[in-house]
Amino acid sequence: MFSLIKSASVYGVDGKGISVEVDIASGLPQINIVGLPDPAVRESVERVRAALKNSGFTFPMDRITVNLAPADLRKEGTSFDLAIAAGILTASGQISAVHFENTLLLGELSLNGSVRPVAGVLAMLEQAKKVGVQRVLLPIGNVKEASWISGLELFALSHLNELDLQKQEQDGWEHIRADQAHESISFKNSSSTLAETAGDDPGDFGDVIGQHQAKRAMLIAAAGKHNLLLSGPPGTGKTMMIRRLPGILPPLSEQEALEVTKIYSVAGKLPGSSHGLLAQPPFRAPHHTVSAGGLIGGGSIPKPGEVTLAHRGVLFLDELPEFPRQVLEVLRQPLEDRIVTISRSKAVFQFPASIMLAASYNPCPCGYYGHEYGDKRCTCSSSIISRYRSKISGPLLDRIDLQLEVPRPISLDHAAASPSLNTAQMKALVRNAVDFQKERNANNRSKSKGELTGASLRKAVNIKPDAIGLLEHAFEALGISMRAYDRMLKLSRTIADLASSESIIEEHVAEAIQYRGLERQHS
Repeated sequence: MFSLIKSASVYGVDGKGISVEVDIASGLPQINIVGLPDPAVRESVERVRAALKNSGFTFPMDRITVNLAPADLRKEGTSFDLAIAAGILTASGQISAVHFENTLLLGELSLNGSVRPVAGVLAMLEQAKKVGVQRVLLPIGNVKEASWISGLELFALSHLNELDLQKQEQDGWEHIRADQAHESISFKNSSSTLAETAGDDPGDFGDVIGQHQAKRAMLIAAAGKHNLLLSGPPGTGKTMMIRRLPGILPPLSEQEALEVTKIYSVAGKLPGSSHGLLAQPPFRAPHHTVSAGGLIGGGSIPKPGEVTLAHRGVLFLDELPEFPRQVLEVLRQPLEDRIVTISRSKAVFQFPASIMLAASYNPCPCGYYGHEYGDKRCTCSSSIISRYRSKISGPLLDRIDLQLEVPRPISLDHAAASPSLNTAQMKALVRNAVDFQKERNANNRSKSKGELTGASLRKAVNIKPDAIGLLEHAFEALGISMRAYDRMLKLSRTIADLASSESIIEEHVAEAIQYRGLERQHS
């Protein structure tokens, strides 16, 4: 007999519908899974066999063929277990196939028949809804995540024997409503239940003594999602300030939160305590031993890397020159296009990568070149320093808007006495700038400043003629590229937004120019 069950898998960060076809025929007892399965899918045979036996069903002693269609796509993961078990049960006549019409089945099986949660449910259900699937059978551990996709009937299973409705007193599976899965289904009103991907409390900027220019750069970076690079000797607060950056970023919109949550679902990194969408911008800080594949994604069926996990948030690279140069160079395309493209022989995968890059480094391997004080003296030769700094290429620096040195405070008493902004005050300034941007962009219905380039950008940012003259003078005097010119223009627009200014004036451009100083040190 033949049976067809709908299931799904994940390719990149998107769901893909998979048809599980099961045929049972007379012959020597054996089971074959075809359709380019990976080892985890092939091993499902043993999980399904034991789960059926321990759930009171009979595993057919016939020739069983399971086809995962489309057959030319490689399948991986454990999300097909429940669909394969249901296909065998319906093909052998142990349960009725009518219950699974227009129904998607997802779930991993344990040997005792329990249904375990799987990764990527949000992406798979989003795709299922697009193709007209009406209801979903899934593990009870995935219900909270799945209920954020509206318009689908969700039915949670905890054990395989719940598939057999004839053994149950009820007429059908119990429908899990979205308001039962969450304390609140309103995104805006459920902030108390929303998960944070930034981890622990990042701390308060009020703890940072002095460093007013660096904190000003943090403010500008947060308001305009600009890339940031800090240089300075050890112990001046570079890492401390960047780790506090998530505290002043505006929260994600509902659409952005759905994007981020889907990525973390696919990667299997959703917090276990999550009761809703991840509403805070993610903060990722990979170690400098990370590989190029770990940074941008990879694998036979590519999985998201750190760049994609930082989508709509911050990617922090501490001690930037300690990363291998070939690893850093893979960031050039994502920083420019805001998307990662990975090509394989049979498919091309694209991952979202709209990130804010924040990085820090010491001026030399020992850390004290140009910042000697007391008995702290640089011991590095010029060739060592040159080799160390060459890890950061010119094209990569060209894509970083804010570049500044963070020196050691000359006087601790003076730095501590100076008035300093705390996180709450900085967050309020960022929020005001973002609100001002939204009002200004409402009149420009085409694109935001982050997507505009060239003449369209210069027209949209509303820059005064004298400010254009100063920017063009900087272009000639500093020898910057056209990319850097556009980025300085965008940076000037953000500075103007922080000042609630409709137009960019000379003062805004002058401040933007001073944040390109590190390029000259590396040239």
